[in-house]
Amino acid sequence: MEGTEALNFGLIGRNIEYSFSRAFFKEKFEHLNLPHHYQNFDLQSLEDLEKVWETKNLKGCNVTIPYKQEIIAHLDLLSPEATEIGAVNCIHIENNKRVGYNTDAYGFSTSFKPLVRAEDQNAIVLGANGGAAKAVIYALESMEIRVTKIGRQLSDEIDFTYDELDKELIESHQIIINCTPLGTHPNVDQKPNIPYPHLNSKHYLFDLVYRPEKTAFLKEGEARGSRICNGSMMLKWQAEKSWEIWNSL
Repeated sequence: MEGTEALNFGLIGRNIEYSFSRAFFKEKFEHLNLPHHYQNFDLQSLEDLEKVWETKNLKGCNVTIPYKQEIIAHLDLLSPEATEIGAVNCIHIENNKRVGYNTDAYGFSTSFKPLVRAEDQNAIVLGANGGAAKAVIYALESMEIRVTKIGRQLSDEIDFTYDELDKELIESHQIIINCTPLGTHPNVDQKPNIPYPHLNSKHYLFDLVYRPEKTAFLKEGEARGSRICNGSMMLKWQAEKSWEIWNSL
């Protein structure tokens, strides 16, 4: 678009060459005939963050593993939703102010709802102390779905460890959500350590992992008649919400 200023956007994370965001926004900018650029800011630690902020005409960033919580200390303001969730995956830069938002909750709820049934009242969240998990929990509670949080060690944020997951817990929770990176390409044989034989057609398994399309976790559910959904549409919806934020403020 002639006369449109070229702006920079990017993704902050670690070991993110695989990420879908760069290709998604490259295609969007080409479709809209915009001269903008989206790049990966692959940081081994946030000590290198100043190099990101120095990027000319930087308008916004997405944030991914493992910095969704740690990035908050480096921002000027947070949206009310990001404050409540305690994690940021979208940053808008305006007048030298870096404002943190969370679009993961929107992306998750929008992609999750189509397969939900009225009887789906209880959810298990695996890897519940991660940044993405916080957005998932926020979205589930907004839908008035009760959440049981699973992690490797008990804490204020964790209700049960993986070792404590048993037949009773699995059968009393219709929804099971994988918020860990287990099963991500190339480690496609990995999956969360839960008692899969207790799954059945009443269960709904949602995996935030999107590559491969059908993870080992989802295959276990599908083999037992469970509804399954991967994280690809969640990513697309959260990206669209980020673009909306960058353009509407």
